[in-house]
Amino acid sequence: MEIRRTGRTPTPADFDCTFPALLARTLSDLTPEERHLLRSVSLLDAFDLDLATRTAGLAQQAPARRLIERPLVNENPYALWPYHLHRAIRSAVRDDDHSDDRRTPADWDQAATRALAALGDQWTSATALGPSRMLLVACLRQGLRLAREHRLSDLGWLTAAAHAYTDDSVWEPLSLPTDSSTEPAPDTPADALGELLTTIARRQHEHRQRTADRLTAVLDSGLLPAELTEMGLYYRAKAYKDLSQNQAARAGMQQVADAGGRYAPRARRGLANLARLAGDFPTALAAVPTLGWKGRHHRVLGDIRWSQADTAQAVAAFEAGRAEAEQHGAAGERAMMQVRLALAVSFADPARADDELALAHQLLDGLDQRSNTLLAQVVALIKDAGTSGVTDRAQSLNAEIEAAGLPFLHRFVELALAFHHAVRGEDQGLAATIDRLRALTATGDFAYFTDIAHFMAALPLPELSAVRWTTSEDDVRSSWHRLVQARQEHLHTGH
Repeated sequence: MEIRRTGRTPTPADFDCTFPALLARTLSDLTPEERHLLRSVSLLDAFDLDLATRTAGLAQQAPARRLIERPLVNENPYALWPYHLHRAIRSAVRDDDHSDDRRTPADWDQAATRALAALGDQWTSATALGPSRMLLVACLRQGLRLAREHRLSDLGWLTAAAHAYTDDSVWEPLSLPTDSSTEPAPDTPADALGELLTTIARRQHEHRQRTADRLTAVLDSGLLPAELTEMGLYYRAKAYKDLSQNQAARAGMQQVADAGGRYAPRARRGLANLARLAGDFPTALAAVPTLGWKGRHHRVLGDIRWSQADTAQAVAAFEAGRAEAEQHGAAGERAMMQVRLALAVSFADPARADDELALAHQLLDGLDQRSNTLLAQVVALIKDAGTSGVTDRAQSLNAEIEAAGLPFLHRFVELALAFHHAVRGEDQGLAATIDRLRALTATGDFAYFTDIAHFMAALPLPELSAVRWTTSEDDVRSSWHRLVQARQEHLHTGH
């Protein structure tokens, strides 16, 4: 580009040198300030004038303005940070050990510290004006890499950013996935934080046992500060719950709840959910007023209500939860509420469920929520209960659930099949489904699904149930059986 600016056509001889030699010649053409800036921004994946200036520790942007006009700086005007160096240039600049004014390791670490602080200030300042998910993730990606590569001990704003990242359940990838069998174990707080966040995000693509094992390794390292340790304990407890290891899940949730920190409301929600899973609905319901937005009170209430075939109150709770999520700009929670709203509606109103499910898929698009995406497929089975092809689709869905390491969802598939067989009056199919449900709920968790399957077909329970409903068992039985009768009528009339 420099040659073309002279009006001369480049020839092969112009490039008869090694890349480091070419770069050395380019560096010699820069002013000392520009060389200092170039080395500083080589630490960054992308930058703007402010980031470049602050990373270099300069007072004015003028040198940065001159540098970005050089042909070795690429520009993408549509990017969050418009300027970047080619990876080969960044590598060569950082590996330069021949120049007279080359940097020492301490110089690089100081620049990395300045870059980390500048990224944090950009995110903090922008957040004061309103949350920006794109900026949060971009700052986390660059900040985590800088802190890990330069073994920076002070996590600073990265801790607050980590909380903001997990708050919304969107799970954009922060770095390349790591494999603990080949990667060295974390040995700095930044390593531990990077592994913690990567593991939490990657759990949408990994078996939950892998998630639990990775989180255990991070927690055992002892490198996380207290509030990030609570994050690790909470998400490990969630993984245990998904694996149906509910004793371990309860112990983890109780530990976080007792600590009274940032994750205590979530842990109290987890304990309420575990009470519901055990069939203790009054205890779960009593916890709802104590949860608030942070404990996702509407979600917990809706899950209690639909489980007792109280469709109207379940829908009202999930709609309130969706509205609250919208008020807080929580896209991930809004999508979760919409999937559950579709679930509640799917038993009672297949026509409306079609619309609600379409909106659920729309809200899930771009989010990395594996369990909710699979639950939406269960909703589609329930919506279509009584029609042909449901059992084949259920078998295929069970295979996906197994691969995802989310065994609790098998029970939802069997509940959908119980509804399907009850609607069609298929006694043999229902009996087989109830047997599978009984085996899946042998630990006691989700045992109320087996009761519900009996209620749907107006079958007596074979033995005294341990489930504690919020109303009488007869009321719950009648409500579920009415949903089956309504679906039969719907299919009979074609409406």
